[in-house]
Amino acid sequence: MDRFLMEDLIKWKSSKRRKPLVLNGARPVGKTWLLKEFGRTQFENIAYVSFDDNPLMAAAFDEGYDIPRLIMSLQAATGERIDPATTLIIFDEVQECPKALTSLKYFCENAPEYHIAAAGSLLGILVHEGTGFPVGKVSTLNLHPLSYREFLHATGNGRLCDLIDSGDTAMIETCALAFTQLLRQYYFVGGMPEAVATFADTGVLADAREVQGQILFGYERDISKHLSAKETEFTLAAWKSVPSHLGQENKRFVFGHIKDGARARDYRLAITWLTQAGMATLVRRISKPGIPLAPYADDTIFKLFTLDVGLLGAMAGLDERSVIAGNSAFTEFKGALTEQYVCQQLVSDCGLAPFYWSAEYSSGEIDFLVQDSGSMYAIEVKAEENLRAKSLRAFRAAHPETKALRFSMSGYREQDWMRNVPLYAISNKALWG
Repeated sequence: MDRFLMEDLIKWKSSKRRKPLVLNGARPVGKTWLLKEFGRTQFENIAYVSFDDNPLMAAAFDEGYDIPRLIMSLQAATGERIDPATTLIIFDEVQECPKALTSLKYFCENAPEYHIAAAGSLLGILVHEGTGFPVGKVSTLNLHPLSYREFLHATGNGRLCDLIDSGDTAMIETCALAFTQLLRQYYFVGGMPEAVATFADTGVLADAREVQGQILFGYERDISKHLSAKETEFTLAAWKSVPSHLGQENKRFVFGHIKDGARARDYRLAITWLTQAGMATLVRRISKPGIPLAPYADDTIFKLFTLDVGLLGAMAGLDERSVIAGNSAFTEFKGALTEQYVCQQLVSDCGLAPFYWSAEYSSGEIDFLVQDSGSMYAIEVKAEENLRAKSLRAFRAAHPETKALRFSMSGYREQDWMRNVPLYAISNKALWG
């Protein structure tokens, strides 16, 4: 399975200013597999240690951060001879041993010749007293579920991915039907690696849904494992409410929609936990657009998306016929699924932080605002080929410095004030203008 982040890992290996690497990502987006594949293809051997239920290895770090002693312990635990030039050291589930995470500071300062990469979930949250994240002493990369382009490769459609990358809009249009059918598959299967691999192997959508159910169960178990009983109650309630929030015409997250009488102060920690665990993406409201966007964001008004479009469909109980063929019952939720997809691609494939805009005293709203290379883009999302864009036109007229984009199922086209980009070609930012 091709993961495009492999290119960044190879660049990290060859960097003259290389620091220990921390690979962030939710469970299970494939962090362990990717690091092992990186080690298999780019190094002579791998010294792999998982800190999940590994008290003996944790004890080695309790004794301090003497690098030669730690290397000897790692060699004894893995049975691998560690050569700084040819061995990749992998710390997996590093959040279970905070002192192993802290040790990366000492590898950076005292033994930068070692290639060492750590993977784990909830980094920065589960940091025990007396330890800390080695700020400034590590490089970080974020791994997300497979993007639509990665899904094309995983399902044997790599040439279609290459066509998107080419930017040849005329040729892309000739393959619109294939792109659309595969996009609907992606809406259902999503990008969680096991779900994609299962579907690619069997061709049965229901098999992917079964995997998604197992992942969702694992997430709920993680929540109850790491939080108190009261915190678990609030976090599970917030998590399970995401589909109903996104199914509303106004997708803003409203605490009162979780249950009657719900108060923001009870759920703030829950939202923070879900976003920092990588399970959810917070899209904050911008009241006054400007570059950079972040200072204009309101932390109290936001939309909340899941990490994966397939998981959202599973949480909402969408069946394969509704998503693949489409029916009247699916019409209401189609917009939610499409916005989830766009948010996911903006983050994973485009490397952007999405915001949204809404008018304070009217119903006008822009689905997403992003900034890239000094430009600000106002994005309207259409689930089908409906090309009306009243809010986008009004926003563009009020903020002419903004570039207007519409993502829809319609083909690529340029107008004097905006561009329409097919939903399946979002990743090619050259088409944005």
